[in-house]
Amino acid sequence: MHLATSAAKDSRIVLTLDAGGTKFAFSAVRGGEILGSPVTFPSHGDDLDACLDTLLEGFERVHQGVGRTASAISFAFPGPADYPAGIIGDLVNLPAFRGGVALGPLLEEQFGLPVFINNDGDLFAYGEALGGLLPWANGELRACGSPKRFRNLFGATFGTGFGAGLVHDGRLYLGDNAAASEIWPLPNVLDRDLSAEEGVSVRGVRRAYARAAGAALEEAPDPEAMGRIAEGTMPGNREAAREAFRRLGRVAGHALACAVTLTDGLVVIGGGLSGSASLFMPALVAEMNRAPGVPEGEEAPSREVRAFNLEDARERAAFFSGPTRTIPVPRSNRRVTYDPIKRTGVGVSRLGTQGAVALGAYAYALHALDGHKERP
Repeated sequence: MHLATSAAKDSRIVLTLDAGGTKFAFSAVRGGEILGSPVTFPSHGDDLDACLDTLLEGFERVHQGVGRTASAISFAFPGPADYPAGIIGDLVNLPAFRGGVALGPLLEEQFGLPVFINNDGDLFAYGEALGGLLPWANGELRACGSPKRFRNLFGATFGTGFGAGLVHDGRLYLGDNAAASEIWPLPNVLDRDLSAEEGVSVRGVRRAYARAAGAALEEAPDPEAMGRIAEGTMPGNREAAREAFRRLGRVAGHALACAVTLTDGLVVIGGGLSGSASLFMPALVAEMNRAPGVPEGEEAPSREVRAFNLEDARERAAFFSGPTRTIPVPRSNRRVTYDPIKRTGVGVSRLGTQGAVALGAYAYALHALDGHKERP
């Protein structure tokens, strides 16, 4: 992974973890690069003692692998949680965690290292802001001669759930309760009785396929197979698969339009479902650009900010080149450059979700170790 910050040259090692519902993958990171191969164990999410034993063994293995020279432990873990305190609440994917489990303090005592735990959506966004889509986009704008630059990035993960994080002017924005950017409970534009997560998740896509195909939910394929069906490379109900991804795009697009209204920056998408971006991105961007409703008889205003699909060659070219022009300064011989289009770009992770989260965890730990009392 490429990191356009001083962390790329930092020699300190941070132990990190990719925590899934069924397995934990432990790694050591230095200079933004994962050292060696991750160490993977079953998570034992329904047995707290077994799960904690796994966490201790996994971090011990990677710590031994780097000669016990790590400076910190930093990783993402599912919520709800009091992340600054390192206390994990009642989890759905890991049901053994109930009533508040002081995971951070446990690891600090066992390893004698500072421990930083965050939400995966936050660390995903932070990694992409430091070494992924944000610097890539600004580099492309620079190459095109555009004066436009972006400083804000909203990262969203589409997978088991619908998560997100926000980086504002190079700083991870967590909020007063470490609950900023919780996008999942926003309204589902296609079913107001459900949350957006019920449309932007594995279960939501499978449910939409089953409904469109007139089949039972258990007969719906997993999203990877559904993507191949939608593309016509695998037998199945192609129209149902395409409809399922179209619905995902509309629900996600509405939620992201709400987020961009408040954050005004680029959007990067990751998570397991992002591999099917070509199937849902057109609907997602169209929904972000849909004019808001107005009373009957009145003309609907356009969105303040226009969204562009950065995975589409034509839209990408229009986004980066823009309608930049030079205009005169009144009563002066001077001319200035003007870019009149307010816009956002929506693209897929440039680092891969796991790589972006690991990079975000690493950079977060370095920031804290360097004595910054405020959060990055």
